[in-house]
Amino acid sequence: MSRLRRTVPLAAVAAVMAALLAAPGPTVADSPRGPAKVIDAEFRPSLITVDTPTPADKRRLADLGLDLTEHGGRDYVEVVVHSAAELLELTTAGFTYDVRIADLVKRGAEIREIDEAYAARVGRSPLPSGRTGYRQLVDYKRDMDKLEAKYPKHVKHFKLQRNSLDGRHIYGLEIGQNVNKANTGRPTFLLMGVHHAREWPSGELAMEFAFDLAQGYGRNPRITALLQKARVIVIPVVNVDGFNLSRRDGEFVDLRDLNEVDPLGGSTSILGTPGRAYMRKNCRIVDGQVAPQGTCAALLSTPGGYGHGVDLNRNYGGFWGGPGASALIADPTYRGASAFSEPETQNIRDLIRTRNITMMISNHTFSNLVLRPNGVNPQTIGADGLPVGDAPDEQALKQLGARMTAQNGYANIHGWQLYDTTGTTEDYSYNATGGFGYTFEIGANEFHPPFPEVVDEYVGAGRHAGKGNRAAYLIALEHAVDRRYSGVLRGTTKPGTVLRLKKTFRSPTWEGSFADFVDTRMTVPRSGKVNWLVNPSTRPVVRPRTYQLLSKTPFASETFTGGPSAPNSSTDFEYVVRKKAAVFQVDLDWPTPDDFDLEVYKMVSGRLVEVGSSGNAPGEKEQVLINDATPGTYVLRVVNFAAASPTYELKASLFGSVTKTTAGKRESYTLTCSRAGKVLDTQRVFIDRGQVKGLDLRGCRS
Repeated sequence: MSRLRRTVPLAAVAAVMAALLAAPGPTVADSPRGPAKVIDAEFRPSLITVDTPTPADKRRLADLGLDLTEHGGRDYVEVVVHSAAELLELTTAGFTYDVRIADLVKRGAEIREIDEAYAARVGRSPLPSGRTGYRQLVDYKRDMDKLEAKYPKHVKHFKLQRNSLDGRHIYGLEIGQNVNKANTGRPTFLLMGVHHAREWPSGELAMEFAFDLAQGYGRNPRITALLQKARVIVIPVVNVDGFNLSRRDGEFVDLRDLNEVDPLGGSTSILGTPGRAYMRKNCRIVDGQVAPQGTCAALLSTPGGYGHGVDLNRNYGGFWGGPGASALIADPTYRGASAFSEPETQNIRDLIRTRNITMMISNHTFSNLVLRPNGVNPQTIGADGLPVGDAPDEQALKQLGARMTAQNGYANIHGWQLYDTTGTTEDYSYNATGGFGYTFEIGANEFHPPFPEVVDEYVGAGRHAGKGNRAAYLIALEHAVDRRYSGVLRGTTKPGTVLRLKKTFRSPTWEGSFADFVDTRMTVPRSGKVNWLVNPSTRPVVRPRTYQLLSKTPFASETFTGGPSAPNSSTDFEYVVRKKAAVFQVDLDWPTPDDFDLEVYKMVSGRLVEVGSSGNAPGEKEQVLINDATPGTYVLRVVNFAAASPTYELKASLFGSVTKTTAGKRESYTLTCSRAGKVLDTQRVFIDRGQVKGLDLRGCRS
């Protein structure tokens, strides 16, 4: 197999290695093994599966400030560990884990070989672009230019208003019929990728959908009809600085490929800048200050790039600063100094405010999930002192999620079912505009897997062959123009009149609010007929919301006592739930600082199925909470992990709940009409989801 060879000036390689060797940690003098082997041995990031049997364990794990992935389930979360110190912190906190990928550096080399072999074998992939490997940042810009040049009537590329912290332009594509003319009332579907630098497939799938739409318009009846009704904005790489470092500097590079003279003596193959491949955040160095260009790249010693930077998907205004977002810059989920403190999120905020986005998808990796708002457990107490509750459109959001996951095979869940998050893209977009929003976690196993897996995620594989995320995105685009979920404003007035819908309000953060607005426009077409599909005027965040208020006392309970027992033994207690409970709570207590664990099972078809467990650190008491517990026989298992305590107490309690609904309020838009910059009329407009409203536009005709 031929190897991909690169020509890089020897001076540049020497500079990189000098920076690495100058970084904190072992130096040449520390070991006789030589610099290459020191670097190779000292940096071995791993992907591990951490056991989190209860929601409390997930919250406790998040509080450690480790590099949590978006891959998790009921009783586990996968974590990237970048050092032995992090593993020690994890085990000291009482967590257990399994190693899934022991050496991500070595895995990077394996992926490179797999991708080279795939490209050589197929020549052209089934993707719309035919690509056989991951794009670099420059490739995205080149592809945008190419699509605009080939399809100028329905594709245009544009530069977002704000450059990145490192001074890079951030580009997007807009696709639709007559895309270079003024919008005559068509809604927008926004598709994004690479908020997190290491999530390379998230940009690939966004870009491939742009190719699909561009090539399909005028050829594919379904795509043509949709692009006559809507516009699509694709921002394939939101975090351009982080992605560029992860993709360019973080890729596995064999120094022997670079020059005939290897500055390390040809002794080994290493990752040129090992921290970058799994970088997560942007290039923020100091809050409120822009560092000299190139500063981010100079910080080569930071594991995973998270000793600095802001997690862009915690920096949006929706409930900013709440659970699942850290106030510490060294934390992987650092939320930033304030909502929208970063230029990258400000760019997306401006699109959401001004482009009448009725549907939004933010692509990420990995976990094969479609996540919907809200990002925190509905029982979580919000800034107003009440439980956050479910999104007002929960049923419709869930139904659309089910239609999309039928195409790609992903799980259709709330974001909080993975773990709590605040300040995410869809939480802001949905709650500020009413337009539906989702996060797609693409792929089952890795942040940037072998490229053939990326191909399968887009076009579908196995029982989803011919479907995949391509089909899911098309369903999302159909939703963007579905009048059942938006409002329609109709009327007649003079062609060329500009209609403007504006609303000012305060968007809530976790502990306060900030001044916000939406401001969208359309130009009346030559027919003079207004047929404007818009988001409802009342934001979801102020609509009546329903939540469950748990009773303060249980409607049924039973206490068991046990012990003494031998270490490594267990004792079972049977408890029958006769009536459905909002929460089934099991508490295990003992008088000495010993270590018991607790497991809860339900008898299903003659066998025990685990429904909850708790395995805290020594001395910490155990508790299991089971939501919406159904009637049946449960087994409460007390495990003596390492205890000499003579007795323990086990209490089972069933709690009911009362459904509460907040009052909510209605909001209206301010509608103005103007020609040649002169405002001719102003009126208030209330429009609900699914409503068709006739406008009196006589004042716009003078």
